[in-house]
Amino acid sequence: MRIHIRHYAAGAAEATDFAVIIDVFRAFSMACYAFSRGAAKIIAAREVETARRLKQSNPGCILIGERHARKLPGFDFGNSPTEIQDADLSDRLVIHTTHAGTRALTAADNAEPLITGSFVNCGAIVQHIKQTAPKEVSLVCSGFEGREPALEDILCAEHIRDRLRGETIKSFENIREELKTSDTARRFFNPEETSSPATDFDLCLALDRFPFVIRRAQAAADWCELERLNL
Repeated sequence: MRIHIRHYAAGAAEATDFAVIIDVFRAFSMACYAFSRGAAKIIAAREVETARRLKQSNPGCILIGERHARKLPGFDFGNSPTEIQDADLSDRLVIHTTHAGTRALTAADNAEPLITGSFVNCGAIVQHIKQTAPKEVSLVCSGFEGREPALEDILCAEHIRDRLRGETIKSFENIREELKTSDTARRFFNPEETSSPATDFDLCLALDRFPFVIRRAQAAADWCELERLNL
C-alpha cells in the first residue's frame, strides 16, 4: 500500500484512489460529534451560499458552519463540538460548511472511496482502510483556512500512516502537548475567542472515541452527502 500525504484542496484534487480528508480543528471532529448526536446525514457544502441554498430546499435541516473560525449569521451552530454536545440531532439533516475541510472534501472529485479524518475516529479509519486494502491511500491535510499548514492535520496524517504501516507511533500525550502551543490551537486558550471554546481542544483530541467512519455517499459540483458507516 502506497501512502501519500497531500495538502489543501489542490492535494484533494490529486487523489485518485482511497482518500482521507483530514480536518482536526474542527470540521471532521465536528462531523463525528454530529453523527454521535443522532444526525441522519450531513451535507458538506463548499460555500456559504451553497449551504443557504440547500437550507431553502430542506427547511427542517440544521445549519452548522464557520468562516475565520466564527459562527455564520443565521446558522444554528458554529463549527464547535462543544456547542452540540447536548443538542438533539436525531434523524436531522445537517448542512455543514467550513473554511478548509468541506472545501477540500468537495475538491476530491477523483477519489473513491472518500472518507473524512480526525483523531476522534482514527482507529476506525485505520481499520476501514485495512479492510478495503487499496493500492494507494491519500491522506489530505485540509490546513488552516485551506492555505497554510495546520500541525494538527499533519500529525493526524502521520499518526494514521504509522498505524497503517504497523510502525511505532508518537506518544499521543506528546502530540497533545505539541499542539497546545501550535499556532492553530492558540484560539482555544484565548478567552476573547468565544467561538473557539477551550473544551473544543479536548473534544477534538479524544483519540479513537468513535467506532465509525464518515464516507461520501453522493456528490454534486459544490456539495457532497456524508453518511456514517459503523465498523
